[in-house]
Amino acid sequence: MTFARQLAAHGDRVAFITPSGELSYRELARRVSATAKRLGPVRRLVLLAGANRVDALVVHLAALSAGHPVLLVPGDSDSTIDALTEAYDPDVVARQDERGHVTLHERRPGTAHTLHPDLALLLSTSGSTGSPKLVRLSHDNVQANAASIAGYLGITDTDRAATTLPPHYCYGLSVIHSHLVRGAGLILTDRSVADAGFWEEFRAARGTSLAGVPYTFDLLDRVGFADMELPHLRRVTQAGGRLAPERVARYAEQGRRAGWELFVMYGQTEATARMAYLPPHLAAARPEAVGVAIPGGSFRLAPVDTPTEPDTAQNPDADDVGELVYSGPNVMLGYAQGPADLALGRTVHELHTGDLARRAPDGLYEIVGRRSRFAKICGLRIDPQRVEALLERHGITAFCVGDGDALAVAALTDGVESHSDETRVRRLVAQECGIPPRAVRVRVVPELPRLASGKPDHEAVRRLTRPRSPAADPAGAAGEAGADPDAAPWSTDPGAALRSLYADILDRDDVTDDSSFVALGGDSLCYVEMSLRLEEALGTLPTDWPARPIRELASLATESGDRAEDTGARETCSRGARRSVETGIALRAIGIVLVVGSHIPVFTLQGSAHILIGVAGYNFARFHLTAAAHRDRVRHLWRGVARIALPSMVWISCAVLLTGLYDPANALLVNSLLDQGTERHEWHYWFVEALVYFLVVLGALLAVPLLDRLERRHPFGVPLALVAIGLVGRYDLLGLAPARFHLGPAVVFWLFALGWAAARATSARQRLLLTAVLLLTTPGLFQDQPQRTLLVVAGLTLLIWVPTLPSLGPLNRVAGVLASSSLYIYLTHFQVYPFLRDDFPVLALLASLAVGIGYATVATRVVRRLRPAGSHPAEPDKCFERDGSRLLGSWRTVKSS
Repeated sequence: MTFARQLAAHGDRVAFITPSGELSYRELARRVSATAKRLGPVRRLVLLAGANRVDALVVHLAALSAGHPVLLVPGDSDSTIDALTEAYDPDVVARQDERGHVTLHERRPGTAHTLHPDLALLLSTSGSTGSPKLVRLSHDNVQANAASIAGYLGITDTDRAATTLPPHYCYGLSVIHSHLVRGAGLILTDRSVADAGFWEEFRAARGTSLAGVPYTFDLLDRVGFADMELPHLRRVTQAGGRLAPERVARYAEQGRRAGWELFVMYGQTEATARMAYLPPHLAAARPEAVGVAIPGGSFRLAPVDTPTEPDTAQNPDADDVGELVYSGPNVMLGYAQGPADLALGRTVHELHTGDLARRAPDGLYEIVGRRSRFAKICGLRIDPQRVEALLERHGITAFCVGDGDALAVAALTDGVESHSDETRVRRLVAQECGIPPRAVRVRVVPELPRLASGKPDHEAVRRLTRPRSPAADPAGAAGEAGADPDAAPWSTDPGAALRSLYADILDRDDVTDDSSFVALGGDSLCYVEMSLRLEEALGTLPTDWPARPIRELASLATESGDRAEDTGARETCSRGARRSVETGIALRAIGIVLVVGSHIPVFTLQGSAHILIGVAGYNFARFHLTAAAHRDRVRHLWRGVARIALPSMVWISCAVLLTGLYDPANALLVNSLLDQGTERHEWHYWFVEALVYFLVVLGALLAVPLLDRLERRHPFGVPLALVAIGLVGRYDLLGLAPARFHLGPAVVFWLFALGWAAARATSARQRLLLTAVLLLTTPGLFQDQPQRTLLVVAGLTLLIWVPTLPSLGPLNRVAGVLASSSLYIYLTHFQVYPFLRDDFPVLALLASLAVGIGYATVATRVVRRLRPAGSHPAEPDKCFERDGSRLLGSWRTVKSS
């Protein structure tokens, strides 16, 4: 291994930067040489539990320099180390001891294997860590790929890269190799980029390079990476999965402004690491492409002559699509299934990637789907054929295929089909593959589906295992091939259908009529699917359904069915009738969707949070400043504060404790007062803090009888005066604005006051005045973001002038749920969407909305239970319209505004 043997040539340049000090290339070479001598002159198989530590990397480099093949495994997985030790019988095992030091355990003085002279490295393929199937890489593979990556990235000896990825992962290892080959420095750290300590180390070491997989970029968004001062950063690299094109474009533009370049890369372990990269100057314009072949490599498109299973929408240029085949000096020697394969030489000359691709007219390659049966489940690459072999070892004959983000399994029964058999298969597959049980769909059938040719019918497997709606036509369900004969029709036994539904989604075999979603351990990941499926069956889903026993929901279904029979014709005629919805409710519903969708981002339409500030002021005037007596008015206002502050503090406290991404100041809702700076992600909850501050201050002022009478006497003049006072903060005339100017409570108060005034405006002249103020003062609030300005102006103009909007009944129901849960969706979505947005941005949006709605339901129930005996909320507004579009009482509107 050339670069491992030439470390000393870089002299006193810094090789490793650690929290305890720096290590020069000269000292590193000395340690590598000493360890190589310990390994001995006879080539031996070395299993190394990798870690971003000096001692572990010394062993790795020593083995490579002396010609000992290295089997790299994760250092934090004892089960994987033990499994591969048993499977490959290594001669030397290097792993951490109780004190955290890497020690060499020599299992024999020589070797028990015949090792091919070209063999240098053994790595697990993505998602199959612990599997005996390994990728065999040669010395030339590793050297060529390291040099190629260093070349197109432009790495020099002045670079310093952080080890943000584990070394047993080919991407993390390629970062190490490509910097060592150029005599650059490595900042050795096991910290996450979500850890403030990581950035302290990165700045102190003058870090120039940052590597990440899609989830890394989720964390970067959460910690406020866009606003960080990183003067030495030169490049950010991304691989390890598809990053949504809109995010690629956003990061490319962010890098352009900050002075660093974004390199999006494509590769596989079978190609040592990299096969393609997208030149950074094309990232913003062509974010959907994987780019061009790396230096020394080439692509060709092989004709596709067998049915394919694309992962994406149909490609309009299907005639130009073929399987992407890569050639280059970094293509692996081949696979190893066991120790005997370590003696093999090259068995692979070009790499059939299994990806379907096209070459665009500009020469860039684009991935449009997958040809192989490999499925990407929960971020792991699963081989359905391995799953079938696994089940066969347990005496189960089955067909398996990927279906979206789930694994579909049709298993052959040797007797009576039962749900317990399905549960056994599901748990067995989930345990062996390392995926959650809910990601495995199983159907036990008397005969496995096959094509006329006798081959497995994978599409039939997908159909068999897809969940059926409980409301589906019973005859149709019974007539479907493979339908469960034990599943009772919904119309005749809704209780049985509900029990089956709960058992399927929650993976439980102990469901009874007294079970509830909460009691069965339902979580936020199941909430979306369960609520949608129940709504299909029940028509209208009660807000407290998670805590209701199945027998109650079954009775609702029976009543719903009876009503449907009695009024079916009338309902059919009226279902599409025109309705209306209050503008404030529509803005809150649409606004929260835009907020969450822009954060993911599914789209980029920013500014809705500032519209919601205005809507909050509008609702404050309507639902707090009523004609009630002074004491009742003040008491009601303080209850409103509590209904916002308490659920917010509970959720954020959990985020502080569980994620480590926020400060206690967030939980206390005082971050805006302390001004944490531009680099802090604690500004996520500025909106909640602003609402609480406004209500607390106004509650204190209105507690003064004189001011209370003044507001009653001048209902429009008082908020208009507050708009004028708020403009002092809007233009920061007192120098109180925080670093994040447009998020400061003092800066945005004028919008709250403007919404308050809009609710009190009774004439066209007053509305024209408010519109003029809005048009004159909003520009400049968001620097160089005209779209934000236009959205805020449009939304608040609508609020000022249009009291209701035309709508439809179903839209009203959706708007009501979203509007009443908007605060809770805002609270929770920061902890929800990062887990889904890269591969499933739309699902991330839906999940964020669902979790927020769920938290709203729980918070509401808790508040009701904690209400003292004899205490009652203020009389709700009589806001029931004939069309049923508004069912929100005053207290509920306040809590979610």
